[in-house]
Amino acid sequence: MRLLKPSIAHIPAYVSALRRGWSPDNLRPEAAQEQIKSIEKDAASFVSSLDDPTAKAGPVTLPDGSKVARLPSIRRWIWDKEFCGHIGLRWKPGTEELPPTCSGHIGYAVVPWRRGEGLASAALVAILPAAKAVGLEFVEITTSPDNPASVRVIEKAGGTLVRTYTADKALGGHETLEFKLSLAS
Repeated sequence: MRLLKPSIAHIPAYVSALRRGWSPDNLRPEAAQEQIKSIEKDAASFVSSLDDPTAKAGPVTLPDGSKVARLPSIRRWIWDKEFCGHIGLRWKPGTEELPPTCSGHIGYAVVPWRRGEGLASAALVAILPAAKAVGLEFVEITTSPDNPASVRVIEKAGGTLVRTYTADKALGGHETLEFKLSLAS
């Protein structure tokens, strides 16, 4: 498994996954069709927007349709002989704190036909040095209590459950588990 910076060279594999029904946003399945349209319009701009450490790509659309300011972020494609999913890191410079409309520092999604292979676990461990490099001392990762596979991924990487809470209404207002993963050496 490798993490690849999104590129035009690999965009056909990404589009293929979108067309097969995978969505890069597990809270907004319609994001797949939105991204296909964006890629068809300007693939180069789409690819460059995925690596946005200065948050210049514009607002983020939340599950309820509202928009909020983008945080600095990077996204990497999970690659193992083919496109297998993505993992993203977002942060607020100078602090580990995140706004209530941001569900954790790290989010990931693996295509359904490659789940259960340990790819998400490997990707999570692989992106942690990037989190440390942007100055984070720990990361928060959230998941649904109805997603035991994601809980296992986070725990395998060293995450510990810190709380259960109700997500912001803009994020669906559902029960959420929050894990903390220290980046200390």
